[in-house]
Amino acid sequence: MELERIVRQSRSARSAAFRARIVLECARGASNAAVAAKLHTTGFTVGLWRNRFIAEGIAGLGDEPRPGAPREIGDEKIERVVRLTLEKTPRGATHWSSRMLAARTGLSQSTISRIWRAFGLKPHRTEGFQLSSDPLLIDKVRDIVGLYLDPPHHALVLCVDEKSQIQALSRTQPVLPMRVGQLERRTHDYKRHGVTSLFAALDIATGNVLGKCYRRHHSVEFLDFLKKIDAAVPAGLDIHLVLDNYGTHKTALVRRWLQKQPRYHLHFTPTHASWLNQVERWFALLTQRQIKRGSHTSVQELEAAIHEFIAVHNQQPKPFRWTQSADQILASIARFATATLAAHAPSFMQEINDSGD
Repeated sequence: MELERIVRQSRSARSAAFRARIVLECARGASNAAVAAKLHTTGFTVGLWRNRFIAEGIAGLGDEPRPGAPREIGDEKIERVVRLTLEKTPRGATHWSSRMLAARTGLSQSTISRIWRAFGLKPHRTEGFQLSSDPLLIDKVRDIVGLYLDPPHHALVLCVDEKSQIQALSRTQPVLPMRVGQLERRTHDYKRHGVTSLFAALDIATGNVLGKCYRRHHSVEFLDFLKKIDAAVPAGLDIHLVLDNYGTHKTALVRRWLQKQPRYHLHFTPTHASWLNQVERWFALLTQRQIKRGSHTSVQELEAAIHEFIAVHNQQPKPFRWTQSADQILASIARFATATLAAHAPSFMQEINDSGD
């Protein structure tokens, strides 16, 4: 049925899919009020689209022409703006601004901004990425995601990592607190009072966090933290640790200790894939809610704030919900890698040819 196809299509406009759902619910015999309650809308809206569908069919679910002056900018000019934004760069700059592109095309700055918004173009913004070159990428992704989606019985899965070089910073002038109609204000400069490193283990089943701060983050400190984990976990449980490839985790000192602890099972994330370790998401919460805007006049004060954050978090822990399967993640990586290669195929092939010469 055409209405069901509109609802299922991921590329359908939200408004079209919503209107199609209204009609489908009405077709099942529900009243306007019942449909409105189910879809969180009003009875007037339900009645409007029910009547439009009865009178005009699927065509009636579209938007009617809006009043106002006809569009003055043709498709050719819009296409030129989009092409210049995507395929060219201005002289003496790395990206377009709306003023620069307006001067180039003869359009107004507000017109350029509207076109950019319509096509989701943001030349002033960039995002970082890093594709893993780990030869065991597929095996490691399947191993770790398998732990998250189907944890082993009679075992604890802990995501372990260290957040190193956390600086104890205090502002050079007092912070002006937030007031009605005014944001909190602080100076841009600060004083450094030392650094600490946090070792943390996140229980994926409960969301509880075990953490301890150290002034260094060497293998000695990591081994001490492993012993803290060992003391906290009941003796009858196996322990599966999700770790990254930092050298501290693989020293001879740590390996010798682990060889004497048969209940430990280590699972290493692929290189440049720390996003697979769930404790990194918890570190982001710590940074956002405690460290970033905190002002600490000593390392001891900073460590106390971190431990307080852990204690408050553990009062009402909430595990992160992992939703993507290994196949979905690997397919996404493959699409991204293919798109990256396609975007640089000419220069990549030229490098191959040059190296062959």
